[in-house]
Amino acid sequence: MATKKVSYSEAMAEIEDILEKIENEELDVDELAEKVKRVSVLLKTCKDKLTKTNEQVEAILKEMED
Repeated sequence: MATKKVSYSEAMAEIEDILEKIENEELDVDELAEKVKRVSVLLKTCKDKLTKTNEQVEAILKEMED
């Protein structure tokens, strides 16, 4: 099953939505496990995007120094 790529802001919005539902106890146990797994995937996506962006910015700054 192919996963749709999400932007950083979409991933963060989904994480915030899930966390709000957890805090408000809106999820049953079965949904909770599924949502926690989804959050872990979204967090990895965000981390990867931040790492890539950081590398790109560092490369640009290095080019400016040369």
